[in-house]
Amino acid sequence: MLVDYYKIDDLLSGEDKLLRNSLRKFLEDNIKPLIKDAWHKQKTLDFRNIAKQFGELGILGSFIEEKYNCPGATYTTYGMVCQEVERIDSSLRSFVAVNTGLVMYPIWRFGSQDQKTHFLPKLASGEKIGCYGLTEPDAGSDPSSMKTTAKKMDNKWVLNGSKMWITEAEIADLAIVWAKDADDGKIKGFIVEKGTVGFYQKDLDELGSMRAGGVGELAFTDCAIPLDNRLPNIEGLRGPFSCLNMARYGISWGAIGASMDCFETALSYSLDRKQFGEPIASYQLVQEKLADMITEITKAQLVSLRLSQLMNENKATPAQISLAKRNNVRTARFCARIAREILGANGISLDYSPIRHIANIESVYTYEGTDDMHTLIIGKDITGIEAFRKK
Repeated sequence: MLVDYYKIDDLLSGEDKLLRNSLRKFLEDNIKPLIKDAWHKQKTLDFRNIAKQFGELGILGSFIEEKYNCPGATYTTYGMVCQEVERIDSSLRSFVAVNTGLVMYPIWRFGSQDQKTHFLPKLASGEKIGCYGLTEPDAGSDPSSMKTTAKKMDNKWVLNGSKMWITEAEIADLAIVWAKDADDGKIKGFIVEKGTVGFYQKDLDELGSMRAGGVGELAFTDCAIPLDNRLPNIEGLRGPFSCLNMARYGISWGAIGASMDCFETALSYSLDRKQFGEPIASYQLVQEKLADMITEITKAQLVSLRLSQLMNENKATPAQISLAKRNNVRTARFCARIAREILGANGISLDYSPIRHIANIESVYTYEGTDDMHTLIIGKDITGIEAFRKK
């Protein structure tokens, strides 16, 4: 079904609607059947194969220029893609948002011409998979305190340190890594390729969330990379933060997809499930839950659609992106919980999606900026007063 209470579909382009419908069918037919098995066995999806399939569909690097064999689409299209893949599972949106917003975007914005020409077409086709190295074991919300260093030595950069909670860490062909210059203390970006001596990639096991996707650790021990592997056109926190904004934008749309799937599941179940001789959808308390869900989803849809228009016009601010991420993930968290309630005991079964969305959204609620951090970003924007730390 199409969860569209305010006829937002009428505001989308024909191309976006065609893409959404074809992508939804592909995901329903080819990817959704794999999700349950991945969760039952904690067996990560085959993202090598998925990357190539997504590349053939033209959904990686959505908003990047066509001259790099990318779609050259709008930010609305990118949002629609994120919505549809997270409607199936958050691990799919995480894969798309990382490769598009955290890997391809910094190469496109801050890379050299050679870096763009070499890497972007391969990432867009799914031939190569990337990951993003920013978060560290002791540096999450405060990336300025990172301990990973890069020292320029003759004709190379030498990296030392580690990164934690990295999507697709183990299988990635390249990592965008942010490290402090050991000499001037400025944060700089680097491209580190799989197989580089001193570069270690490890998957984390036994996760209670995002079980269909890979999450892991990157480590660097005297890892030497060519001078040309530094992103030349950026230094300081503006680089990683601008990348995070691209990912947060994608999350705002992805959270809508998770919310929609929870609503669809709860509505269908409530119409079929009978108690006291009537469908439970006929009872007032259940109708209140459904009404609350569709209200919050509609608000989230309007927030992200307007944000996409601002993004297309290059007018969106980081605080506006934070508002969308904060609000829409809260909506997904709410809808997943309410859907689980409507399903009763069946709500804890992996035969139904809400319990899986509940677990996934707990990760989404935390990464790319916690709910608390986004609250403070908005607070600073509207008051002019920074409250991130005690003075």
